[in-house]
Amino acid sequence: MPVSTSALQQMAVYLGIVSGGGCAVMYYLIQKGFSKSEYYKLGLEQLNKHNKALEILGAPPLQVRNIRLFDKSNCVDGNSAKIKIPVGGTKSAGYLHTFSVRDTAQKRWSLQEAVLQLNSGQHVLIYPSTKDDDHQ
Repeated sequence: MPVSTSALQQMAVYLGIVSGGGCAVMYYLIQKGFSKSEYYKLGLEQLNKHNKALEILGAPPLQVRNIRLFDKSNCVDGNSAKIKIPVGGTKSAGYLHTFSVRDTAQKRWSLQEAVLQLNSGQHVLIYPSTKDDDHQ
């Protein structure tokens, strides 16, 4: 039984839409998985404690966007996580670069470094920070 060309075209369009939608949903779910991870939360907790950085950004409210999964700055394996989180406020925006390592014995992540890179090119060390940084 031969199938018409128009029926094949319709099927190809339909399958393209379904597979594209499925890819978009998977991309979104992976991004949400990152936002629930311990190493992601540790960096944002330190940023929220850093008064100088929040003032420069114009936060609160702190706007946190989804990370770009195809950005080569984001690299996570079983023992370390290096991620670039887009953040912004009412005055400025940029990226929170974090590096965390996992203690395999305790199965917990610990933040090693967090740096706020503003779109203006300015860098603010978030963690580890000095006491002077928190109160400026």
